[in-house]
Amino acid sequence: MNIYVGNLAYGVTQDELREAFAAFGEVESANLITDKFSGDSKGFGFVEMPNNSEADAAIKALNEQQLKGRPLRVNQAKPRSDRGGGGRGSNSRNRF
Repeated sequence: MNIYVGNLAYGVTQDELREAFAAFGEVESANLITDKFSGDSKGFGFVEMPNNSEADAAIKALNEQQLKGRPLRVNQAKPRSDRGGGGRGSNSRNRF
């Protein structure tokens, strides 16, 4: 199960994120989302746990728990919806 983890303190590392979830079972991966230009954390990440019952236990236990002074927002990640293309809209005409 893919798990969304939000409201992360900017100083949290991927290892710390992995360790928090490893207390509940096997962690396949832990990824912090970072700004592609600065490399700074965006304050959220994703954890992949292969066992759904362990993942559910981790979600229930860690949601609203403090990690480095901030209450975590933990829930099952939702699949990304189709974001469409371009920012000009579908009815825009070429100006030139």
